[in-house]
Amino acid sequence: MRPFLTAVLCLGALAAPVAAQGSKPIAVDLRSEKVGKEPKLFLPMVGDWVVSKDDGRNVILVDGRKWKRGQPAGGLADKAREIYGARHEDFIDNVKAFAYFPIAVAKNIDNFENGEITVKFKMIGGALDRCGGILFNVKPKGDYLAVRFNGTEDNVVLWTFNDGKRTFVKRGTGSYPLELGTWNELKAVVHGTDFKAYLNGQLAVEFALKEPVSGKVGLWSKTDSMTEFEGFTVLRTDK
Repeated sequence: MRPFLTAVLCLGALAAPVAAQGSKPIAVDLRSEKVGKEPKLFLPMVGDWVVSKDDGRNVILVDGRKWKRGQPAGGLADKAREIYGARHEDFIDNVKAFAYFPIAVAKNIDNFENGEITVKFKMIGGALDRCGGILFNVKPKGDYLAVRFNGTEDNVVLWTFNDGKRTFVKRGTGSYPLELGTWNELKAVVHGTDFKAYLNGQLAVEFALKEPVSGKVGLWSKTDSMTEFEGFTVLRTDK
């Protein structure tokens, strides 16, 4: 499981399907998505991701209740080939090692290096975990970075996944008890090697990365989490 596509995806926004890239965010409109089906604007690589309704608008739901099966999403080979072409085999080999970390890659977004990635998430269930996170720096072989909130620990943590191994990078110092069934905002800000994560506008993690990021982005979850996502937005900026 690794970071994948970048740009500005506004799930449930009223913007055009794709806006101009650059200093403006790219907005992806979910209104044409079919409820109960896999999203077309994100490629589910691991786990069960479906379009759902929340207060009359389309959102993306990750349903982790089947996570113990440890299976990548259906059609993984075709999805990996769509993203990485001839290099997709390495991605498939590595992503299978992390079948208990559901991921979905933002489609039609090529590369994120500097800027902001924002998503709104609502935890609605999960006994072992209640997580919502952002993937970034996703590489063709499946390596990626992920910043996530875990409702069973009430914290924000930055993780890295390299060569099939998950490694802790930086834990935020604060404790953030969030209620189930409420919308919250997670934001990742990257400028060169400077990384910051914000939860509901409050600085939660600050870290100096070993090297600049470059790769695709998407959504991240863990084990049996049931979490809704909307308002996924990527804004590219200069350093």
